[in-house]
Amino acid sequence: MIKPIADLILKPEQSRYSLCIAIAKRARQISEEAEKNKVILEDKPVQMAVQEYVDHKIGMVEKVKQDGGENE
Repeated sequence: MIKPIADLILKPEQSRYSLCIAIAKRARQISEEAEKNKVILEDKPVQMAVQEYVDHKIGMVEKVKQDGGENE
């Protein structure tokens, strides 16, 4: 994913890494669904997944990092 585009669609508290993982997972789902249903995709699955994220059709859940005094 291109960094400037990621910066435009991310909220300040969200990480670029989490966005990439979420987009990759959704793109894989789109690809698998198309293959299962024998559908030829006109757009690339990653492009479709990014558009779904921009349109708020999908979202991502980030694990909240808790600061503790000790290393685990």
